[in-house]
Amino acid sequence: KHYVEVLLDSPEFFVMFWNSVKITAGALAGGLLVGMPAAWGFAKFDFPGKNILFTLYIALMMMPFQVTMLSQYLVLNRLGMLDRPQSVVLPGIFATFSVFIMYRFFKGIPLAFLEAARLDGAGELKLFFIVAIPLGSPGVISAIVLGFLEYWNLIEQPMAFLKTKELWPLSLYLPNIELEQAGFAFAASVVALAPAVLVFLSGQDYLEQGIVSTAVKE
Repeated sequence: KHYVEVLLDSPEFFVMFWNSVKITAGALAGGLLVGMPAAWGFAKFDFPGKNILFTLYIALMMMPFQVTMLSQYLVLNRLGMLDRPQSVVLPGIFATFSVFIMYRFFKGIPLAFLEAARLDGAGELKLFFIVAIPLGSPGVISAIVLGFLEYWNLIEQPMAFLKTKELWPLSLYLPNIELEQAGFAFAASVVALAPAVLVFLSGQDYLEQGIVSTAVKE
């Protein structure tokens, strides 16, 4: 009965569900677009200040959201993005965690593959697409899986940046279901959990391959 109510008689649930989908998809797509070149640059290029910049990345990764919340709020307010889905997506695009994960996998790509591709006439851009991404795919998929689990379950960022209830993701909608609707809350929680479980199970093999690949030496 409660599953029927969630799936067929709760338009508000599906509004929140698609809000979660849009936030998660936007943050993941933007994070890959920014994070993959950044991770590849840190892994295979030498430039002035590289170690300092990468250390800064690590430091930012270790900071909890409560530390950076005020600065993010001020920047988003100046950009006029508060109370819009972009206010949650934009900080996710420039998150450092995915860069750190992909860096470790790109770093493990043997130089022999890169030199062979260069001898065949591949430029740096082509090298990135035909060598780095295929060989580093376990790291990329690992970043996608872990990023999905993080963004799908965001609580503090939407709570701080989204005031309009119609823009809330499921992670804010579920805790606000009243105690008298315990059965509905349980059914809604199971439906909300299903995408995260499917993504994890789909990417589990790649996570294991990625862990093994980091132990392979040239």
